[in-house]
Amino acid sequence: MKTLLLGNEAVARGLYEAGCRFVSAYPGTPSTEITEAAAKYDELYAEWAPNEKVAAEAAIGASIGGARSFCAMKHVGLNVAADPLFTVSYTGVNGGLVLAVADDQGMHSSQNEQDSRHYAIAAKLPMLEPSDSAECLEFSKLAFDISEEYDTPVMLRTCTRVAHSQSIVELGSRVERELKPYAKAPSKYVMMPGNAKIRHPIVEERMQKLVRFAETSPINRIEMGDTSVGYVTAGICYQYLRECFPSASILKLGMVNPLPIELIRSFSEKVDKLIVVEELDPVIETQIRACGIKVDGGKDIFGYCGELSQNKILKALGMDTPSFADFGEPLPPRPPTLCPGCPHRGLFYTLGKMGVMVSGDIGCYTLGSLPPLSAMDTTVCMGASVSGLHGFNTVRGSESAKKSVAVIGDSTFIHSGITGLIDIVYNKGISTVIILDNSITGMTGHQDNPTTGKTLKGEPAPVVSLEKLCEAVGVRRVRVCDPYALGELRAAVEEELNAAEPSVIIARRPCILLPSAKISPALFVDPEKCKGCRQCMTIGCPAVSFSDKKASIDSTLCVGCELCTQMCKFDAILKKEVE
Repeated sequence: MKTLLLGNEAVARGLYEAGCRFVSAYPGTPSTEITEAAAKYDELYAEWAPNEKVAAEAAIGASIGGARSFCAMKHVGLNVAADPLFTVSYTGVNGGLVLAVADDQGMHSSQNEQDSRHYAIAAKLPMLEPSDSAECLEFSKLAFDISEEYDTPVMLRTCTRVAHSQSIVELGSRVERELKPYAKAPSKYVMMPGNAKIRHPIVEERMQKLVRFAETSPINRIEMGDTSVGYVTAGICYQYLRECFPSASILKLGMVNPLPIELIRSFSEKVDKLIVVEELDPVIETQIRACGIKVDGGKDIFGYCGELSQNKILKALGMDTPSFADFGEPLPPRPPTLCPGCPHRGLFYTLGKMGVMVSGDIGCYTLGSLPPLSAMDTTVCMGASVSGLHGFNTVRGSESAKKSVAVIGDSTFIHSGITGLIDIVYNKGISTVIILDNSITGMTGHQDNPTTGKTLKGEPAPVVSLEKLCEAVGVRRVRVCDPYALGELRAAVEEELNAAEPSVIIARRPCILLPSAKISPALFVDPEKCKGCRQCMTIGCPAVSFSDKKASIDSTLCVGCELCTQMCKFDAILKKEVE
């Protein structure tokens, strides 16, 4: 049967058909839907782990236990999982082990652009890169076969455009795989120096075998056409090239590590010019040049930054691009913003009014850095808000601690904020940490986490208490506040900033988009009472607008949170009477 699937859904289908048993991940755009789709198959155990390192280690353990196992993450999540990644390359596998990483060229939902092919090269692991949903399914199944045949973890690299676009796939049946026997083998799985020294030559020999596989595998294929120019490419760039140049000669790489150098050499001899088309870093280009193969164009043409596209490729090669209608006026900007009724808005408004330094983190609340709230100073990576604030206050002294806070979400705190808080307590720091507990993992699409009481499959689970957790690591001052109650919230922040010891404020209110969130009738502005002071605009709510010197509220957006009523000193924002 043929059907349309997202690339991520197709990967999950590949796991199902390949007989995978164990799936662990931490949600991260653009990889999230792989695990969500996998959870819909009863034959697959699927879970959300606290972070990517734990997810990878759990999958490694399941592989050693004899099951085909899988782990997924986005590119920055691979940084978190890098520690076990490099070592499991030495240990090899028992049951097949596949690790998917979704790169985010163009930074649609990420803090950096990162080329995960470098990890495959550095860790000496094979990496496959599909170009569409059909290949996502096919390559996921092939990855398990390669893993077990060559005793290696296999990396599967996708990108935003492949992960989140649909194309036709042909569904197959699941092939059940019995658990492979487990036998105690410390020389293989205990990576102390003596054993690791023995395993390293095995890894190098394995890579040579994989090179021979790459040279003959049909996933690396030559499509001959016009021989004036030949293109070497992989992933989504193959689709762009095929649209731009339907009759071109293309060497499409399905395995991007190790590269089939002799196949590339053979292809280069059949064309007049060789051009490498790849996004981000010149990973393929550099290796081709290092082997003495002439490359007539690559990063010098296409650049290092952002996504490519059909038009970008045509323009870079000096060709005409399609024209577009000009509307004669610029489109209005549409910056991302917190949702109407978002519980984070009141907190950032309060912190902005107080003028404190805010050490920020990754999540919906990163939007608190944008005008008009403008209430976040830094964002580096998951968990860096807490440990970063400790370093900031340590070098700047106790007075700095009275004028600075860290903000971090509930899921991010579980992911990597706990250790930063321990660092503060253990090293006698004085910092105030605010946990924005919206009862969900919000930015990636409302995934449950250890604080919500539900598993990935929706089953009841023990709830991790943020209060008890903070107390257990040694924080004596832990309090819970409602971020809608601005007066109470400000008083709590002021009090904790002046405490001579570490403190935690849990700003708790569910995400307004959750089905369980309480939504009240929309508010409205009495134009007779409105003085046009624009104070209601300072909270940056999309439901509030200003025209003809008066404020107004869009009833289709307003959720009745009443934050704006706390801004208005003229009682011009009113509730509708409930009939």
